[in-house]
Amino acid sequence: MSKDIKHFLDLDQLTLTTLRSILACATSVKKNGVGTPLPLIGKTLAMLFEKPSTRTRVSFQVGMQQLGGSVVTLSPQDTQIGRGESIADTARALSRYVDAIMIRTSSPEKLRDLVQFATVPVINGLTDESHPCQIMADIMTFEECKGPIEGSIIAWSGDGNNVATSWVHAAAHFGFELRIACPKNLQPRANIIAWARSKGAKISIGIDPHAAVKDADCIVTDTWVSMGDEAADKHKELAPYQVNEALMVEAKSDAIFMHCLPAHRGEEVTEAVIDGPRSVVWNEAENRLHVQKGVLLWCLE
Repeated sequence: MSKDIKHFLDLDQLTLTTLRSILACATSVKKNGVGTPLPLIGKTLAMLFEKPSTRTRVSFQVGMQQLGGSVVTLSPQDTQIGRGESIADTARALSRYVDAIMIRTSSPEKLRDLVQFATVPVINGLTDESHPCQIMADIMTFEECKGPIEGSIIAWSGDGNNVATSWVHAAAHFGFELRIACPKNLQPRANIIAWARSKGAKISIGIDPHAAVKDADCIVTDTWVSMGDEAADKHKELAPYQVNEALMVEAKSDAIFMHCLPAHRGEEVTEAVIDGPRSVVWNEAENRLHVQKGVLLWCLE
């Protein structure tokens, strides 16, 4: 693997300078368009989906096309992966055809194998461990609504899942305080928290959502049962972490609400909150498109 290849994997593997340059590019493209000539004419992105997708699939496809490139979308049933071919061999073959590969998979090991054997940039579209593209869009959205995120308080209420993990990674770079409230058995892994704290991140972990959201600038949650985890019944233990009107009142009066979607109204969030005036979930969804463009341009230009 060439050291010159720019992979977008997890936020903890990139510098703040790089992340800020991607966000600046995303903001510029959103405000001013991509310009002419289109920067990625002649480039092709392969997208491997082992999990269903709406926002990731559409934002990467539309983003690549608006930049002048083309897209090949593949599921396991569309490739020899579904018949037992290794990710390593798939990476070797795809690298001869395309200019970058985006993968959305349950398995972090598959992402690592792809990176090891691909000779083109690899983008993490989601694994069970992390969701870096989402958090980049969230930070972009926060700063559009509230100004610089540094020094702000972000409160997480719910399952300490892959999205929460990427928020932990971000806290180590962007200088905000992160408060996570979730059941003890669903908290992010201790080694990830320890890494972030070693980098100076201000992170608290607890079981009380009311303490977490006190005077917060933003409350974030996610679905209680993630894709691939449908057999898990977390509803009873996560019920106290629902983001509802009573919880929002304890945050700052101008606090915003975020959710990466898809949402289950009446479970992790009430309809009044997600469809209310303090919700910015559709801004987040839109900004996935602009952030993906920033990521693609960083990887490929």
